Amino acid sequence: MKIIHNPSDQTIMHMDLDTFFVSVERLLDSRLNGKPVLIGGVTDRGVVAACSYEARAFGVHSAMPMKRARELCPEAIQIRGNSATYSKYSEMVTEIIKETVPVYEKTSIDEFYADLTGMDRFFNSYQMGTELRQRIIHETGLPISFGMSKNKTVSKVATGVAKPNNQLRVDYGEEKPFMAPLSVSKIPMVGEKTQQTLFSLGVKIIKTIQEMPVELMERVLGKNGVSIWKKANGLDNSPVVPYNERKSISTERTFDRDTIDVIKLKGILLAMAENLAFQLRRGQKLTSCVTVKVRYSDFNTYTLQSRIPYTSADHLLIEKVKELFDKLYNKRLLVRLIGVRFSHLVEGGYQINLFEDAEEIINLYHAMDKIRDKYGDRTVMRAYGIEARTISRFNPFTGEPPPLLANRRQ
Repeated sequence: MKIIHNPSDQTIMHMDLDTFFVSVERLLDSRLNGKPVLIGGVTDRGVVAACSYEARAFGVHSAMPMKRARELCPEAIQIRGNSATYSKYSEMVTEIIKETVPVYEKTSIDEFYADLTGMDRFFNSYQMGTELRQRIIHETGLPISFGMSKNKTVSKVATGVAKPNNQLRVDYGEEKPFMAPLSVSKIPMVGEKTQQTLFSLGVKIIKTIQEMPVELMERVLGKNGVSIWKKANGLDNSPVVPYNERKSISTERTFDRDTIDVIKLKGILLAMAENLAFQLRRGQKLTSCVTVKVRYSDFNTYTLQSRIPYTSADHLLIEKVKELFDKLYNKRLLVRLIGVRFSHLVEGGYQINLFEDAEEIINLYHAMDKIRDKYGDRTVMRAYGIEARTISRFNPFTGEPPPLLANRRQ
């Protein structure tokens, strides 16, 4: 019997860009198509930020040590990645979604929810989702999948079932039957540890949880068990939270070997600041708070921050980063990690300060940013960052800083 849904029921769509980082790299280099690809830190201390389906077939997964991933899939092509490029494509997708749906939530760089509740009075929601997906594919070249149902949980699970590059709707009233045959690992919030606990109890598919008393799940897993039981039964009242833009931008670097080389430390730190300042200007943002982070070899971590007038100017931000590092740095200890963060971001382009800026500086910014936009964010930089050029484009996903464009693929 076909179930007619109540007009008051929610219609939630979950969208996920398929192997996003890999898909972006393949747009830039078609030779990567069909080949196993690893993105992340390429040293033994690096981790896999993303991998292609071809690499997953060898047992590789995200967050795996890169050393182990190379052992499992030695023929994989390794790429450090470029967070600025990925952010650019993410914003392209975000703008398309923003123009199309009434309410959306961006939960990560490649994942979105949209609330289409009530839209069936005017449009067919599934058709609307189909057209949105096709538009994203057409305008960005990126594969994307979506799931649609009455709530976030079932829609997210449906997206996972639909992948790669497909779509699926779960009709009203069909939530439990849809979820029942799936592995418990498909439930959002069920990580490897929880999965092993459930497996040890003989619970391998969601149907088993559906048939269990909620009290038993609570006894085994506490409050988390209650939440998992509800999700397994297709129950989820969480709303789509309207997307708010990020309020900070940051990057950090973990060294392969702890160092006390202050020239190297300053060069990399200031190159980080310069790169982040460029990201601010490209995103039409200004910052009023600068933070420097240092982690020593004993794993003690220290941060120091300072409020400043709103700006996105290299020469102002770099001087503040230098000042904070000089106050924070302990010359007697080896350094394991350094980082920079700009926070309290607001919309706004950089305005000339008639009392401090020379016209030559403003023209220099425009010229440098134009070159970076066209050829890459590390193609032009200040002299102190020359040493840092051998390190990758600062990647917040791996903690690895960036290589020359010519050495992008390792």
